[in-house]
Amino acid sequence: MIRRIAARPHDRAKAVPRHRLQMGTAFALALACSGNVAADTTDARCDIYPRGEDRASAMIACRFSQRQGFVTIARSDGVSHDLSPEDDEPGRFRDQRGRQVLREDALGAEGLIFRFPDESVYLYWNTSALSPPTSGADNPTAPYSTKDYDATTLLRCGRVGSGRMGQCPAGILRMEGAQASIVITGPDGRELTLNFMTDYVNATRGEAEAVLNDDTWTVTVDGKYLYEVPQAAIDGG
Repeated sequence: MIRRIAARPHDRAKAVPRHRLQMGTAFALALACSGNVAADTTDARCDIYPRGEDRASAMIACRFSQRQGFVTIARSDGVSHDLSPEDDEPGRFRDQRGRQVLREDALGAEGLIFRFPDESVYLYWNTSALSPPTSGADNPTAPYSTKDYDATTLLRCGRVGSGRMGQCPAGILRMEGAQASIVITGPDGRELTLNFMTDYVNATRGEAEAVLNDDTWTVTVDGKYLYEVPQAAIDGG
């Protein structure tokens, strides 16, 4: 049996992953970044995209700070970006080398994007993808554990057209009526949530198209990434 469900991108599931309850603070920080106001230093995650590439070359820890409009991004690879606001224009900076840098707010409450001449830095407030396993044993579903989720799993995933499928770690929050929100670290190293509701399937980041074939959902996000989700992962059967 094949069942096709169109996405409803503006709907949101009632269940919210527990670690996302901290996003209120992150959202306040993101608002602070939009103007020339003082802000404290915070840990973050930096995904580095070389210019012209759609795949990150690195996903590393970093520290972000802003004070009176001046921004510093200190990366764990030893690179530091010291940005000065330019001509009181929001989102325009010069780095310590005099190069123009543009800040974009396309990530919303999840983070910020800084466009350098040679690379882009996607800065995320949520650092869970950098966390090591919580025990001495290997944890293939890290950073997700049953401490925060009803179940964890590895889902088959990959890029559309690549012909190759890998495994993506995921945490599952189940709801009544065989519904669930599944938080996944995708092939691009970025996190998203797939919401499997009674009447629709959607994603918190990007446009999703879902097809149920027998007992496995195939979800395509933005036409770029594929995720295969067994129905048993959703309803616990």
